[in-house]
Amino acid sequence: MEYRIFDQTVVLRLEKGDEVIEAITELCKKEDIKLGSILGLGAANYVTVGLFKIDEKKYYSNTFEEDFEITNLTGNISRMNGEVYLHIHGTFANIQGICIGGHLNKAIISATSEIIINIINGEVDREFSDEIGLNLIKF
Repeated sequence: MEYRIFDQTVVLRLEKGDEVIEAITELCKKEDIKLGSILGLGAANYVTVGLFKIDEKKYYSNTFEEDFEITNLTGNISRMNGEVYLHIHGTFANIQGICIGGHLNKAIISATSEIIINIINGEVDREFSDEIGLNLIKF
């Protein structure tokens, strides 16, 4: 992982073998980023994405091991109980152009990934909602 900070923007390059969630979390801790938005693309060969079924209040995830183009990573950075909290979704295309996607749990980079983090001055927390079953932004 390498990165540079320009004003309120972080330009991050992940390398082969880096895991996306771990790398962004590490960066946020090191640079004390409390709030921000995330955009990215790249290539991965191991991806776990999921979907939350609201009527069941249950989370389902699937793991895929093949070559993918990361066609989109989008998400945000906040805090929960003082810790970095990432909420990232991703879309991944295989060699046939067939896409999978959902809430990102894990993605291992196969070549490189380029991620832009826009830092927002401020901080918001998260709180678990019994009604919905998810950690929601708390203002």
